[in-house]
Amino acid sequence: MPIIKHEIYIEAPSDVCFDLARNVQIHTLTTSKSKEKAIAGVTEGLLEKGDKVTWEAVHFGIKQSLTAKITAMDKPNYFTDIMVKGAFKSFTHKHEFIIQHQGTVMIDIFDYQSPFGILGSIADKLFLERYMKQFLANRASKLKRIAESHN
Repeated sequence: MPIIKHEIYIEAPSDVCFDLARNVQIHTLTTSKSKEKAIAGVTEGLLEKGDKVTWEAVHFGIKQSLTAKITAMDKPNYFTDIMVKGAFKSFTHKHEFIIQHQGTVMIDIFDYQSPFGILGSIADKLFLERYMKQFLANRASKLKRIAESHN
């Protein structure tokens, strides 16, 4: 079960970073490479604890949908979403926001389990873990640009 941790410093207040990270429209902008869009549940605005959203995206050339639920939230420090339906066997994605100097350290902790047992483990080693690291890093970089332009 891989656990991916990504940290990025953003020159913006934690409440700005927190709200941008849970904004459905901003999520769509920061995942444009995979053509991600909200198709069910909360499809615009800010996600709150208990909310569900179904995302449609193209990964590895295949259109997929994934439903996530916000299971924990402490504004503006962290929120957690879990997959309730989708391609993974399971995942938990923790989003943390730590005030540092004049800005915020945004931390993504993505704990997932691939489907298909040993075949999923092989896929993790061959390409999936690297793909997910890149996906999270790209999204964080785009969110950083947006947050710093609002500051």
